[in-house]
Amino acid sequence: MTSADRLDGLDLIALDGYLRSQGLPRDGELRGELISGGRSNLTYRVCDNATDWLVRRPPLHGLTPSAHDMAREYKVVAALQDTPVPVARTIALCEDNSVLGAPFQVVEFVSGRVVRRRAELEALGGPSVIDGCVDALIRVLVDLHSVDPNAVGLGDFGKPHGYLERQVRRWGSQWDLVRLPEDRRDADVGRLHSALQQAIPQQSRTSIVHGDYRIDNTILDADDPTRVCAVVDWELSTLGDPLSDAALMCVYRDPALDLIVNAQAAWTSPLLPTADELADRYSLVSGLSLGHWEFYLALAYFKLAIIAAGIDFRRRMSEEAEGKGETPEGAPEVVAPLIARGLTEIAKPVP
Repeated sequence: MTSADRLDGLDLIALDGYLRSQGLPRDGELRGELISGGRSNLTYRVCDNATDWLVRRPPLHGLTPSAHDMAREYKVVAALQDTPVPVARTIALCEDNSVLGAPFQVVEFVSGRVVRRRAELEALGGPSVIDGCVDALIRVLVDLHSVDPNAVGLGDFGKPHGYLERQVRRWGSQWDLVRLPEDRRDADVGRLHSALQQAIPQQSRTSIVHGDYRIDNTILDADDPTRVCAVVDWELSTLGDPLSDAALMCVYRDPALDLIVNAQAAWTSPLLPTADELADRYSLVSGLSLGHWEFYLALAYFKLAIIAAGIDFRRRMSEEAEGKGETPEGAPEVVAPLIARGLTEIAKPVP
């Protein structure tokens, strides 16, 4: 952890002044370290001699509309404070770009274990521990989907109806923003987008959705990995269809995730239940039937493909800003295989 005046994207002197202006008790100079970022929002651990905080801000390059919305993320976390869904305590939201160059939020630092890599998952313990962890993760997602948005002040967090139509439209529009010039993948992306538009089912029901739920977007108890201490990374949350959340959780089991994160991801580990088993467990705990599941899986593959393209887009923007060359030939291609799997799912007959 550094006490330097500036980290990449985080001016500690400016942050110190802001915290003092908010009346937050301070003890000594601020120190900070980047703990995640590059592909999504940048997350820093910041502390003085008495307190630890977490600071989140958008990435430095390659922003796309509606992504990385600090105010939305802060609002949902603040609303969930006293619900069964574990979240960090909110501290402050700053929408004044003059402080850090972008909006940012400050929440409490939650101690625990973040499991991103396969080796970290294996270190949790034997099969019974990992199975208990999966049960806890599914229960937390079901708890989220069971929260009444109106009861926690989130009745206006999104439109209660038409979520699936908006998702298909939104992710299709995102492709136009992040695609390569004369992209050879356009035809298949267009085919899947069109097929999704024609197959949109009636929304199962309306709930708060996380939009990016898997093990590494949670913090587990350091001593008991079958307990979730906090759910994090709420930037894609809104009001929507809970089955879309569950489907994306399942699709993240696809080995393509390893190429997206450039590592052996914990969530692709063969030690975890299969995507079908996860879906069955979610259905059992939530009491929701998995009607039109092929559509939800196809939409999840579509979203993951566009997310992967967006990550590549931000990387290209960052490299251009830094004057670096283009990606070397042979860089892993994940968008096309994910779109192909989506096309396979959407082509399956509805039971």
